[in-house]
Amino acid sequence: MTNALPLALPDTMLSQLSDYLEVHMGLHFPRERWRDLERGVAAASRDAGHANAETFIRWLLGAPLTRTRIEGLASHLTIGETYFFREKASLDILEQRILPELLRTRAQGDRRLRIWSAGCCSGEEPYSIAMLLDRLIPDPEKWHVTILATDINPQFLRKAALGIYSAWSFRDTPGWLKELYFTRRGDGRFEIQPRIRQMVSFSYLNLAEDVYPSLVNGTNAMDIILCRNVLIYFAQERAKQVVTKLHRSLVDGGWVITSPAETSARLFSEFATVQFPGAFLYRRMANAGRCPAATPEYSEPWQDRDARSAHAALPPPPTSAEVVNASLDDGGDQRDMLRRQARVCADQGRLAEAVEWCAKAIAADKMNPAHYYLLATIEQERGQGDAAESALGRALYLEPDFILAHFALGNLCLAAGRRPQARRHFANALTLLRACPADALLPEADGLSSGRLVEIISAVQASLPRTPRELAA
Repeated sequence: MTNALPLALPDTMLSQLSDYLEVHMGLHFPRERWRDLERGVAAASRDAGHANAETFIRWLLGAPLTRTRIEGLASHLTIGETYFFREKASLDILEQRILPELLRTRAQGDRRLRIWSAGCCSGEEPYSIAMLLDRLIPDPEKWHVTILATDINPQFLRKAALGIYSAWSFRDTPGWLKELYFTRRGDGRFEIQPRIRQMVSFSYLNLAEDVYPSLVNGTNAMDIILCRNVLIYFAQERAKQVVTKLHRSLVDGGWVITSPAETSARLFSEFATVQFPGAFLYRRMANAGRCPAATPEYSEPWQDRDARSAHAALPPPPTSAEVVNASLDDGGDQRDMLRRQARVCADQGRLAEAVEWCAKAIAADKMNPAHYYLLATIEQERGQGDAAESALGRALYLEPDFILAHFALGNLCLAAGRRPQARRHFANALTLLRACPADALLPEADGLSSGRLVEIISAVQASLPRTPRELAA
């Protein structure tokens, strides 16, 4: 066997770059992966217009890591190749076991379902989920289904939002899929049907840095999170931090689906490990650790057994009198505590209760725009777009410079397909943000800074498909 070609870059430089990427992006490149690192950074240096990889690395190590640099590096240091219904075993479990039971139980209540594809790449995964749900839900007009798809790379998000794919994205998928859900274009590619595309909301999010769960970016109260082939790029400590935040992003009884290569009892110690035929999945339960149903293989009816025991261990939600009295005993303000309890309910997915708490907060303080902003975020989660837009209008009437309200209106318009209006609201938010110090923390933003929101909005704008007028400019 011949020896591998020697690395072109000095070991000391690759070591420095590896440490830099681990600290700033959570990406892990041990020595055995330095060949991959070298190839990726060489491609990134060409895109950045540098003469060679060495000058690019020196420039990179001596400059702040901006969002643009993160995106450029991520596009070359992570694999952006995927396809529809990839790793079919876990999707079969989702289709045959988890989703039917969720739909059955939710049909008796608010008919609401929230799914997050974390690290969605070019969109094949969230669209696969949308197609599954299209086959499982006979009356979609009676349901409010949220499929959030996030990624760190605006180029991937732009392709995902367009929904146009080559034959390579359909490898290892049944032929009927293209016939049922896609339209063949003149150039030989396939465009996803608008009704499936509209089921998915794409958004920029950096799992290694951004705040979640959060009402601001819609990452709270999830029923299912797919985070597949993402954690493998993170160092162990950063991966654990991500998993902890994913755990908090789920409702009780919610599921995380990973790839087989990411199965780890240590990494997912906060979850119950549930064994299905051919795959392990992770579930947020009241008592962490290995689920008794994991061995032998998972058997139904899991909802009746597991969910009952999980919810039995949870304390009942406090009454309004208990919350207010407790907060007043601690010297808190009743109006703030009413809004805070609304947020607690929203984070747990108890949206009807959250709306009631918001109404109490507004009744106690009608001139506080934060109450209306929170009400808008909750109504948006409930699928009540008109009510959300009305609440945001009231918030902006009371506080015209309420940055998050402008941002939220942009997201509402984007979800409704009103891109010109979305661009206008995002532009208003950016104008206000540029008057703030980059490190200033924004009110009602879960610790989000002004500079970070500028980066997020810029990434959202970059991911939007360009209009013919913009392309001609």
